[in-house]
Order: sequence, then structure tokens, then C-alpha cells
Amino acid sequence: MSSTDPPTAVGAAPTLTARRLDGLADRVFSSPDGSGDDGDGAIDVSAPATDERIGRVPACDADDVSAAVERARDAQTAWAEASATERARIVDRFGDLVADRREELLDVLQLETGKSRRTAVEELFDVPTGCSYVASEAPGALAEERRRGVAPGVATATVTREPVGVVGVISPWNYPLTLSMADAIPALAAGNAVVLKPDEKTPYGALLLAELLEVAGLPDGLLQVVTGEGPQVGPPLIDAVDYVAFTGSTATGRTIAERAGRNLIGCSLELGGNNPLVVLGDADVDEAARGAVQACFSNAGQLCLSAERIYVVESACDEFLDAFVRETEALTLGTGYDYDADLGSLVDADQLARVESHVEDARERGATVETGGRARTDVAPYCYEPTVLTGVEPDAAVACEETFGPVAAVTAVPDADAAVAAANDSPYGLNASVWTGDRERGAELAREIDCGTVNVNDAFLATWGAVDAPMGGFGDSGLGRRHGPEGIRRYTETRTVGVSRVGPLTFPDRIPTDWFVRGAFAATRLGRRMRRGVDEVRRRLSRR
Repeated sequence: MSSTDPPTAVGAAPTLTARRLDGLADRVFSSPDGSGDDGDGAIDVSAPATDERIGRVPACDADDVSAAVERARDAQTAWAEASATERARIVDRFGDLVADRREELLDVLQLETGKSRRTAVEELFDVPTGCSYVASEAPGALAEERRRGVAPGVATATVTREPVGVVGVISPWNYPLTLSMADAIPALAAGNAVVLKPDEKTPYGALLLAELLEVAGLPDGLLQVVTGEGPQVGPPLIDAVDYVAFTGSTATGRTIAERAGRNLIGCSLELGGNNPLVVLGDADVDEAARGAVQACFSNAGQLCLSAERIYVVESACDEFLDAFVRETEALTLGTGYDYDADLGSLVDADQLARVESHVEDARERGATVETGGRARTDVAPYCYEPTVLTGVEPDAAVACEETFGPVAAVTAVPDADAAVAAANDSPYGLNASVWTGDRERGAELAREIDCGTVNVNDAFLATWGAVDAPMGGFGDSGLGRRHGPEGIRRYTETRTVGVSRVGPLTFPDRIPTDWFVRGAFAATRLGRRMRRGVDEVRRRLSRR
């Protein structure tokens, strides 16, 4: 695709040119009959830091999607026959390339999201980390498993795992590198092909990663990238693939789940959240305040795991609020390609309007703005100050909806039980954190909070960074899990192979049936007694 003169936003990125972005856009799959061209079938991509157009990508249509899935399906047959170890080697090489090409990736990430360099590094670092885990663990997670047969010595049972086929990955704009690869890499390692639909606001990072996967040795056609508006590209993608992995809003997730259900295909959905943070009376308030700043304002609050509701036990609330406001006011804003700024920009005008409306709604209902509360167009067109609210009514938008911006509401509660009850008073259940001087007590409370991940004395990295453990949400926050063996195996179908060592498993011909039935139930009773005895011995040994 062709661009006009390079915009200043591209010129400010140290490693990028308009020609380079055009080259990445040319990697978008487009069928001969599709509408992905330079005319009306194109989408402008803008830089949030300046609100300038930085390039164009094809607006794919249903024909493009169908052709991309067909090409991916053709490539998947041979890929599924490759050993899991061979596939893991390519994933590992890709992780190395991401680390080697980090400067260009960071520039692309900042250019199309407006986030600060610090936040961009945090995101990018996650990709090679995830690749290392998948490369190491996928062969074992996908290996055949021997299970107990119908009876000892009579038959065996073996479970095999086969790739589902073609996986559709629909990734969001807030963490476009991490959240595309966190789904695509395990799908590829499991032997599938992938058709990736990045958000139309942030296509270039996905296209650059697709290029690096090819350099790493991924077979041609196995990863296809289609760009376009969700309503045009999403439905035909879901209708054509064998599994869908989606990260985004709860409303869109419901639509995707419904369509996947009609097609009888699997899906995993990481959706919205209105995440709670609990500060107990024995917490180190300075430490908790620093953690709350990270929890609430990372990526300008545009993080699915961000805390938006803070509940503090009354005895610590005043001291915590003072420390939290002080730490918040120390944050710096900026979109430069250096490490000077803590927070960058919101992604676009719609996101800024949502944040402004939530804060204004809280104000109108009597809330107090302790700090922040205004747009900072002097920094960037969509920049908003990190904001701390108190006195927020329970029915205010900021209290019960996902703001997805740098806004946090602090509420005092009588005790730990009240804090847990308030944390659970939400249809969402993605992430939470508990701050306390007693880690064991914190872990106990964590088990009472209805979220898929709960951190003690940390904002979100203790769970998100634990890539061997599953990550996902309760309730309106989604279905399925990424990370861990679960995140690899979700892209497989299991097959159980049973082998009889004695021929047909049925009533024997040479024994009267009533004798056989009595003997079979007697053997079953004896087996159950023996199993209970073994279990009791194990329990006693475990107590020592």
C-alpha cells in the first residue's frame, strides 16, 4: 500500500519509516476477489500521540477471510505431522528474534498505541518469556498419556492430543504484541495454523511479529494476518475456523461465544473487568500505595488486569490515601521514545470520552477528585491525568463498569470481611490483589475473592508472570484459560485409545451369567475397599 509524505509521528520513531510501514501492510492476506486494496477497501491507522495518520492497511472482507483460512488449512496438514519438538524449536527461535529486534518492535508499539516506552518494554518482554515457556513445555503437554484402563491387566487406555486445525485469534489494541502472541504461539506449538485478526487501530505490531515468525522458520501460509473492522471480519472468521481465541470487551465476547456455540467450536475469551484491590489494616501503606499506582495506572489504566476499585480497612484508609495521592502525583506523562515518562496516551478520542464521562458521572453523584481529573492535551491529544476519586456512589459508572483508563476509586470499609464482600460485589472476576503484612492471611483471603487471578502484595505480575499457571476470568470476565499446560492443550482435541488384552469385554460364554455378575460385584467391592485403604495410608503419610 502507498502512503503520502511521511508524517512527523513516523519520523519521530527512531527505527521506522513510512516505507517500512507500507511494507508491513503488504503482508496482509488479500484474496484476488477481496476488497483489500488501496482505494475504498483501506483503513487509516493513526498515532495516538499526535493524532496523525501513519499509514493504511487493507479492509479485508469475507472473501479475504475465507481464502486466508483455506490457505492456512492447506499449510496446517504438514505442520501437524511435524514433531512437537521441531515446532518448539521454531517458537524458541522466534523468541530470540523478538529480543534481537526489540528496538523496532518498541517503536512500532509506541507509535500505534501511544503508550510510554516503559510500558512498551513491559509488554514486549512478555513475548520471549512466553515463547521460552511454550518451547520448553509444549512437547510434554502434548505427549501421549497412559491412563488407567477398565481393569488392571485387562485393557489399557492411552490419551492422544491432536490439533484442532485452524485457530482464529482476535487480539485487542491495548497490548497488541503480548495478547496476540499469548494466543497464537501455543496454538502454533500445538500443531495448528493461525489466522490472526489484530485490532484495526494496531495492525503493524502483529504484522512485524508475523514477519519474524517467518524468519524463524514457520512454514509459509501457516500464520495469516487479516485486517479490518470487527463486524466485517469477525463473523466470517468465526464461521471458517475450528477454534476462536478472543481478548476484548464482554459485550463482544458474548457475541463471539454465541456464534462459536452455533458452530460447535471451542473458544477462549478474556473479557472485561472492574478489578478490586484490598488493603488490610496491617499493610505497609507506602508499599501498598506504590503497588496501587502500578495496579491502577499501568498503560494509562488500559489494562484488563488494572485495579479500578480500592477497598481499604478504615484504620489504614487516611494514611493509605495520603500515600496513594502522593505517589500518583509523582507520575510523569509523555509519549517520547525514551524512558522519561511513566504514563502515555489513551488510544483514541472514544477512549478519552469514556474516561471523561465516568469521572464526570462520579462527580455529579458527589464524588471528590483527590488528584487528576482532567485531560492533558498539552501532552498528547488523548492524554488524561491519573485520577484518584473518593466518595464514589456504588451505582456510579466508575464503580460498576470498566473505565479502562487511569481512574481509581478509594473506599473505606470496616474490616477484611467487608473488603472481600465489596470486592466480590461485581459481575466481573478477572484479577484482584490483597495487601497485608501477613502473607498467609493474605493468601487465605485471596481464596475468598471471586477472580481467576488474585495477587498478594503485588498488582498483577505475580500471577500474569507465572506463565506455568492458568490465567483467565470468572463470571463476565470470560471463558477458558491461557498460560500453563491448559493454555496449550485448549487448542487440541483428545482421543482415547483403549486396547483389550483379553478380547471382547462382555459377558463370558463359559461361565453362567449370574455367577459372573456376583463375582464381578464382589471383585468391585474388594477393589473399592483396597482403594480406600491406600487413600487412608497416603493421607496419614502426608500429615507427617
